[in-house]
Amino acid sequence: MLNQHTNAYWCVVNDSAIWLEGSNLPCGSAIELNLPFEQAVCIGDYDGFPVMWINDEHIEQTVEYTSLRDLLQIKEPLFLMISKAIQYGFMAREFRFCPQCGGRTQLNLNQIAMQCNECRKLHYPRIFPSIIVAVRRDDTILLAQHQRHKGGLFTVLAGFVEVGETLEMAVAREVFEETGINISNIRYFGSQPWAFPSSLMMGYMADYDSGEIKVDKNELIKADWYPQDNLPELAPKGTIARSLIEATFDEIEAQQRIE
Repeated sequence: MLNQHTNAYWCVVNDSAIWLEGSNLPCGSAIELNLPFEQAVCIGDYDGFPVMWINDEHIEQTVEYTSLRDLLQIKEPLFLMISKAIQYGFMAREFRFCPQCGGRTQLNLNQIAMQCNECRKLHYPRIFPSIIVAVRRDDTILLAQHQRHKGGLFTVLAGFVEVGETLEMAVAREVFEETGINISNIRYFGSQPWAFPSSLMMGYMADYDSGEIKVDKNELIKADWYPQDNLPELAPKGTIARSLIEATFDEIEAQQRIE
């Protein structure tokens, strides 16, 4: 049974950032690390140790936090565990009061959900479904510079799924709305939890069908077709965006070898 003397990894969450010691999660007992065990929740295990989540307002000491965006290249199981803790932290902040009756909530440790003290309704972490897609045209890929990205970073297109549409419908809609391009052969690639603050990115690949690029200036600064030997600054490794870009050029190279 877990107690304040149990050695564990600790995910101390501050918004979308985590406390690290060097490049690792703090590891030790609650007593050793001066952490309030009664406020912590076990959310899984990593490398043979339980992983405990706790929000920063429950600790007394001042620590240094590292943004999740700076941890994209760590081992995937650890990145996913930290992402889970950050999403639980978002849940605890978002549901301080019950959306149904306005009552004060508290953490239900059995369900890992916020429960209303008045109507007893449970509020679980919200997950926002999002799509991200790499579009291929011959030996080029459609890349865009988004309004929300600083500097010269280019990446593939992405957006939130709307009510009443399938994931594939969302893929086609987002590409057309942002660039005026029609696509075909939409196929699933993979997914990645994206705790900014609580999204699940579902990746797709697709082929160009028709249309000329007409950029939606509310969303994009620029969009164009790029060959592998003339790429701009790309989304960082560790993101599903970068994986989609690399998979697209792998597909192009494989086809060229056959031809």
